[in-house]
Amino acid sequence: MWLYIIIAIIIIILIMLFVTYNSFVKLSNKVKEAFSTMDVYLKKRWDLIPNIVETVKCYAKHEKDTLKEVIELRSDDYDKMSVDEKIKTNEQISKGISKIMALAESYPDLKASENYKNLSVQLTKIEDDIANSRKYYNGTVRIYNNKVEMFPSNIIAKIFGYKSKNMFEASKSERENVKIEL
Repeated sequence: MWLYIIIAIIIIILIMLFVTYNSFVKLSNKVKEAFSTMDVYLKKRWDLIPNIVETVKCYAKHEKDTLKEVIELRSDDYDKMSVDEKIKTNEQISKGISKIMALAESYPDLKASENYKNLSVQLTKIEDDIANSRKYYNGTVRIYNNKVEMFPSNIIAKIFGYKSKNMFEASKSERENVKIEL
């Protein structure tokens, strides 16, 4: 009789182990898929930046520091970056893009340029897509991290090497209030 109870307990533990492990695999793949979706939009923005910088350069020749900052962020090969490097670099690029867009306010000729208007519309669309995909990515990371950190699944996570993932958070400058002067 005790033997049957012990065998039943072992079978239940093994079933829980398999189910939990498979849920980690599923959630990990969901996080990868969510990042891949966001990565498409980040790459589009990455590729659009040189066009915007070149357009702004023509009108704002003495704003080289701001433009140089953004170009230097793009100096690494995007495809060779890790997920964390992509997240950190794109947070910095967001700050640089904000500065570039603010430059347009100082240059009426630039704001009137059809090329700049077109690039600005494209950038706005990409930024909206990034924001939406960032929400999805962060939601899947939250679910995954809960599984990694909560008992008893955290034991299985440690055994199989599953670790919490970083969310794509707003940078300090993105959290600040926009200053509007009239």
